[in-house]
This record gives sequence, structure tokens and C-alpha cells, in this order.
Amino acid sequence: MATLLSSTSFLGFPFPKHFSSFSPLTDKRNSLRLNKETLLRYSCCVTKCSSSSTSVFTMSSGGGSYEKSKRVWIWTESKQVMTAAVERGWNTFIFLSNHRQLAIDWSSFSFINPLFIEEGEVLDGENNRVATIFEVSTPQELQQLQPENGQAENVIINLLDWQIIPAENIVAAFQGSRKTVLAISKTHSEAQIFLEALEHGLGGVVLKVEDVEAVIKLKEYCDRRNEATNLLSLTKAIVTRVQVAGMGDRVCVDLCSLMKPGEGLLVGSFARGLFLVHSECLESNYIASRPFRVNAGPVHAYVSIPGGRTCYLSELKAGEEVSVADQNGQLRTAIVGRVKIETRPLILVEAKRESDDQTVYSIFLQNAETVALIPPCEGNGLLKAAIPVTSLKVGDEVLLRIQGGARHTGIEIQEFIVEN
Repeated sequence: MATLLSSTSFLGFPFPKHFSSFSPLTDKRNSLRLNKETLLRYSCCVTKCSSSSTSVFTMSSGGGSYEKSKRVWIWTESKQVMTAAVERGWNTFIFLSNHRQLAIDWSSFSFINPLFIEEGEVLDGENNRVATIFEVSTPQELQQLQPENGQAENVIINLLDWQIIPAENIVAAFQGSRKTVLAISKTHSEAQIFLEALEHGLGGVVLKVEDVEAVIKLKEYCDRRNEATNLLSLTKAIVTRVQVAGMGDRVCVDLCSLMKPGEGLLVGSFARGLFLVHSECLESNYIASRPFRVNAGPVHAYVSIPGGRTCYLSELKAGEEVSVADQNGQLRTAIVGRVKIETRPLILVEAKRESDDQTVYSIFLQNAETVALIPPCEGNGLLKAAIPVTSLKVGDEVLLRIQGGARHTGIEIQEFIVEN
């Protein structure tokens, strides 16, 4: 599937030619025709945008097993929205046919890829069809969608009355199809619904907005999802100290998704080094398995959240997102469903990267058999069993995420800092 990142002003969907009840948006062809120089500039822009300005992010399932590239197209008449989109790498825009002059004006100071809506189709500057547009307002119209028709490769649908169920039906109908299906959304939250339907999501969205904030929030969402495409760099550390520490308020983080063996949250007393704390997904003689839970540590500890940021465990609450990592450094995002803070006995664990390293990394954890740290994989890549803190001893190997220690509101900054 192509990974062109573009922007549109309307979503449509290809329907069978014999299905006449659909009413695609139509525009009278505007008498304005671009001059040869402008057309050439548009044509070059389309070619370059197709190859170099793709803003593609990866969506993965809750278990991280499914990944697919997505497209984002923008439809706006606001110069501020256009500027915000271009600054974030989204530089293909769709215009109504009677707004060609606006496209020319924007092309004079920004490198954009303009497309135009004419008679229910989206055309490029050389009048090549890029996408087909349709409206869907009834279940009967939705049922008529066929991926095998002869419409354009990109199809855009405008769901007039509902969002989630039609999106799921479209994902199911077009799985395996070579067509890319997009849906029009008027807010960043609507766009997220379309991109996540049935885990797979539609092939992309058309963000139709006049509000800069919507572009910013959608880009932040895309960036968070992009993290799943990269392996996190984890470092082997040697345990140098294990000590019972007394009572403290510890935080259990319950997620809205399940974790598998080898997965957990990145937590630490200092942002400079976060330990990979295993979930309670393993079977135990002591308590039933809870694969949605990480007994993460006390209230003061840092936890990794999407966007390369951290927050305190005490700040987490239902609906927020955290970063889940595994032994191989594979990263994904999960939603917090519940946070429990209770007073429990704690144990202090300290570690260093090398035996002669002066930097100490530490974490407090509940002193219980169900709480464990994750070691590095075997040399052959096989996963090693998590080590319960009750069995942890000096010399054991654990995984750390090493990063900058100076933080301001969870964002890494460059400044002098000493933490002990």
C-alpha cells in the first residue's frame, strides 16, 4: 500500500456504479484554469510529496501484533491551519474547485500538494483522479460498499450520522483490498476513532477543520503511535544492593489492555534510569494472574509515558496513557483503567551499568513475590524469566532505560542536575 501523506477536504467512498441512491458531493467545474507554469509546479509538488513528504505513523493492536501505515489528509481554508500542518509534515491539501486561487496563493510561499474536488472526485493539478468521494447516511448505503469496483485507488467516505459501526464494517469489508479508504473527521478525536476501528482502523483520515489545535493534537497522537515502530534502547545493569526499606504508599497501575510475559512499565526513582517492572501476568501459587496490572512502585517514582516523557506514579489516573515495553525494547501505548494506592512494605533495589560505574540507579518496589524485574534476553534471543524482588540478589542482571535525568513537567531538558 502506498504511504502518501496528503490532505483532503472531503471523504468519499467508492460505491458500485449501478447503485444510484448515493449522492456524491458535486461542484460545478470552475472556469478558472491554472496557467502552464502553475500546473507544472503543482505536478512537481505532487510527485515530490508522494515520495518524500509522507507523514506515516504505525498503528498496532493492543498486543502489538498488528501494524499498518496510515495517511492523514487535511481540508481547510485557514492559512493558520495550513501553516501548522506543513510545519508537521502534512503538506497535501484539498480544495473545492472554486478555490483554486487559494491553492495558488498558498503555493507561492509554502511547498504544498494541492488537490481539487470536482463532481464527486478528487483531482490533482493535471486533472488525474486521486480519489472518489461519496456520502453514506443509511445502513443500506453502507451495505452496498464493494471493494472490487473500478473507482480510484483512494476512496473517501463521509459518514453523515454515525462513526464507529460504519468504520468497523468498512474495515472488515476492505481487508485485503488494495484500495485505501479514508473517512472525514471534524475533530482529532473523531480521527482517532476511524484510525483505531477494529484494531486495524481505516487507511487514513481527512481532517476537515479550521482550528489549529485539532492539527496539533492529531499530530501528537500520530507521534505517540509512531513510537510502536521503533525499538527502545534498553541497557543491562547489575544489581548492587537489595534492602528491605519499611512501609510506603505504592501504586498499582491497572491497564485497559492485557500484557504478556516479558512486558511491563518503565519505572524508577530517578528519570535518568527506569527499570522494566514486570506485569502480574505470570501464574503464581500466591495469587491469581492479573495480566492487566503492574505493581509499579511508590508514589514518588517516575513512569514512562508516550512522547518520551515521564510523570509521577501518583499523577496517573484513569484515561491517561503509559508506555508498555518488553524485553526486546518493543514499545506500545496502553490506557490506564484504574490506579490503586495502598500502604505496603517496600524493598530498595540499586543497580549500576558496569561494576566500576559511579552512577547508581534505584527503585523502590513492594516487597512481594508477585512483583518482579525483567532481565535481559538470553544470548540466543530467548526470553528469560522475570526475577521476583523477593528472590533478587546482588549480581543479578536487570534491564534499564537510560535517559536524561533533568526534567521539567516530565519533558527532558538540558541542565545541570544532581539527584541522590
